[in-house]
Amino acid sequence: MNARLELGGIDLDAEIRRLKRERNAVLLAHYYQDGEVQDLADFVGDSLQLAQAAKRTSADVILFAGVHFMAETAKILNPGRIVLVPDMAAGCSLADGCPADRFRAWRARNPGAFAISYINCSAAVKAESDLICTSSNAEKMVRSVPTGTPILFAPDRNLGKYVIKKTGRDMILWQGSCIVHETFSLRRLLALKARFPEAKIIAHPECEESVLSEADFIGSTAALLRHVETDASPTYIVATESGILHQMQKVAPNKQLIAAPPEEESCQCSECPFMRLNTPEKVYLALRDLEPRLELDPALRERARLPLERMLELSA
Repeated sequence: MNARLELGGIDLDAEIRRLKRERNAVLLAHYYQDGEVQDLADFVGDSLQLAQAAKRTSADVILFAGVHFMAETAKILNPGRIVLVPDMAAGCSLADGCPADRFRAWRARNPGAFAISYINCSAAVKAESDLICTSSNAEKMVRSVPTGTPILFAPDRNLGKYVIKKTGRDMILWQGSCIVHETFSLRRLLALKARFPEAKIIAHPECEESVLSEADFIGSTAALLRHVETDASPTYIVATESGILHQMQKVAPNKQLIAAPPEEESCQCSECPFMRLNTPEKVYLALRDLEPRLELDPALRERARLPLERMLELSA
C-alpha cells in the first residue's frame, strides 16, 4: 500500500500494520477489494480460500475485508474470535435476493430435495441448507449428491446453469444473479474481441450464458488468476469483478489485461459497489476501535456451521 495515504496525518499503512500486531489480528481480503486494501491483507483469496483461511487462523481478531456474508462465514467457523467488518453496509445482491423465509418456503415446496447453497448467501440461508458450495467447488459438491436425489441450487442461477452443463445433473434453480456479472454486454464484448483478436476471453461462471458461450476459459476467481499466470496468451479480456486485475497484474506483469465491458459505457459496473465500501481508512478504524463487530445467534450459527463444515471436508 502507498504510505502516502493518510487520515488526519496518520500513516495508515504503518498504523494498520502496528494494530494488527498489537491486536493479534489477521486481515483477510477478497480479490474484489480495492488494490490498496488487498496490499494490506495477510491473505487474499476467493470465497473458498478465505473460508479455509478463516478456519485455520490462530488470530484473536479476524478483520474481513469483503462483504457481509463472508464475515458471517468467518464467525460461523470461529465463534470465540472477534470478527470485524470495515463497513457493515457491504452486502451482496445474491444474498439480499434470497431471504431466509422465502428460501425456507421454497424448500417446503420441494420435499425430499437436497439443498445446495452458494456461499454468497446469508448465515440464515446456510442454516436451512444441506451443503454449501463456492464457484471453485460447485461441480464437486453437486457430484457428491447421490444420483437420483433432487437438488435445489441457490441463489445464483447462472452458476447453477453452468454446473448443470458440467455435471449433467438436473437441478431446480433459485432465480438470483450478481449485479456485477449480469451487466457484462455480449455486444460490447464481441466488439472488444474484434479490436483484440489475439485476446482470450476468460469469465466467471456467475456471468450470463451468452457471455460464457464466448469464453475461452471459465473458472472461479482463483482459477482465473491461475490461468492468467500459467497460460501462454499475452492478452486477456476478463469478465469478472475488476478488482482481480490487481492480483493478475502482479503474477503476470508483462501481460495485457482488459476488463470486460458492461452494457452502459459510462458506468463502473464491473466494480462491485458493496466490495468497494471497504477502504484503508475503515480498516484502520475497525482495528483501532474493534468495531463494527459481527455477531450471530449461537443456535443459528451452529446450524449454519454443519453444511459449511461439510463443504470444507469435501474440499480437502
